[in-house]
Amino acid sequence: MTDLAKSRPDVRRFLDHLQTLPHGLFQPGTPILVSRAPGRLDLMGGNDDYTGGLVFETTIEEATLVAVQRHDSREVVFYNPQVRSLGWDDRVEFSLDDLAEGHEVKPLEQVRAWISSVETRTWCGYVLGNLYYLMQKFPEKVNHGFSLFIESDVPVGKGVSSSAALEVAAMKAMAAMYGISVQGVELASWTQWVEIALTQSACGIMDQLAVAMGDTDAFVPILCQPCMPYPLVQLPHNLRVWGIDSGVQHAVSGIEYETARAAAFMGYHYLCDLEAVHPVLEQSSGLPRYTDPLWNGYLANLTPALFRERYENRLPARIAGAEFRAHHSVHLDPFTPVRDEVVYPVLGATRYAVEENWRVNLFLGLISRDAAAVHEHTGHLLGELMYQSHAGYTDCGLGSAATDQIVALVRERERSGLLGAKITGGGAGGTVAVLGWNTAEAEEAFASVVSEYRAASGIDAHVFSGSSMGADAFGILEVTL
Repeated sequence: MTDLAKSRPDVRRFLDHLQTLPHGLFQPGTPILVSRAPGRLDLMGGNDDYTGGLVFETTIEEATLVAVQRHDSREVVFYNPQVRSLGWDDRVEFSLDDLAEGHEVKPLEQVRAWISSVETRTWCGYVLGNLYYLMQKFPEKVNHGFSLFIESDVPVGKGVSSSAALEVAAMKAMAAMYGISVQGVELASWTQWVEIALTQSACGIMDQLAVAMGDTDAFVPILCQPCMPYPLVQLPHNLRVWGIDSGVQHAVSGIEYETARAAAFMGYHYLCDLEAVHPVLEQSSGLPRYTDPLWNGYLANLTPALFRERYENRLPARIAGAEFRAHHSVHLDPFTPVRDEVVYPVLGATRYAVEENWRVNLFLGLISRDAAAVHEHTGHLLGELMYQSHAGYTDCGLGSAATDQIVALVRERERSGLLGAKITGGGAGGTVAVLGWNTAEAEEAFASVVSEYRAASGIDAHVFSGSSMGADAFGILEVTL
């Protein structure tokens, strides 16, 4: 066991569990490759990745671990005993040949249909999607099967990227087994493709990149155009970050997220109409998107001042999908539909995309101005930016009463060392990020927020505290039974 593994209690437990797995899953004497990817906590920018904004992410302590061992046959086994409690199949078995027709991989639609044909195994889509991607990209290398074991303590539906942690950990381990090295932007791009193309969740790239490139007590700033990571920013020693689960289930496949995202692209369409700009569908990057000569397809490239001066009063506040479709034959987001019966918050979603990018840029400049510590005034400015961001979610239709309640409890304790709070990620529930001073008083104030929220809501809220190394920093650990 390496020093790296010894430093992580979750890794030690995982390696111990490898010794107790069902007979035949892993063979003694053959190397087992282990990877680890944490969940992520979105401190700022969580809903402007698909509009080209800057985001500011950190990892959490909770992580997904994956172990993989090659077979000489073409048989594949996924074993995930934790999903049994959800009523799902904990063991999925198939052959590489089930994903192929002759020497070519099957069409994507057929693979989706195969996964969804048995409802209790749909969870494996994220992992099987990784394998499908590797078969497409490296057909000469993906020529044997394997066994794969999954264990995770990243809570599902809390808005902390449980899906990205699973995708990245599984892709990293499987790729290494096939002799393929992948990391950073490339790893994030591959796994984002899996989530969008195979599981049909219209996600941005920030989750995958944060869990791949993050590290302990550090933030990952990412300009999502489409994926430009900045150098990691260390958490100033006089600040502390926590997360509180609201108990309201979140999913990027939910209608609220879909509506907000589609509304932003409707707003983009209106802006293009106002400037007589004709966007062009660009497909060279693997994931199609529309571009234009003014903003390159990204609302984040429009400044708040220009938006307010020239466009804000010319956008519809809300519009029904049927009315939008009556005047626009094309929707400028390939990954969300426009539903006739849905009313879209076009103005709020467009304004959020423009303003959030500038809030995150200011946040980054303030928190990284002096890496060792931040001034008291700076701390309060950071908190105010978080409160503004939280309000922006409500304008997009992505707020929730539960997260509003948590943010209000934090605001009441500003004099006790808590600085700011906001809903995270795709919104509409999930987790609230909290920023405060790294003091005993602030720690006590945060604990009182958790206690009061639990008492008022009846929800035993999960608390996120601390961070951990991302998948690239962890690397690949090789062990044998």
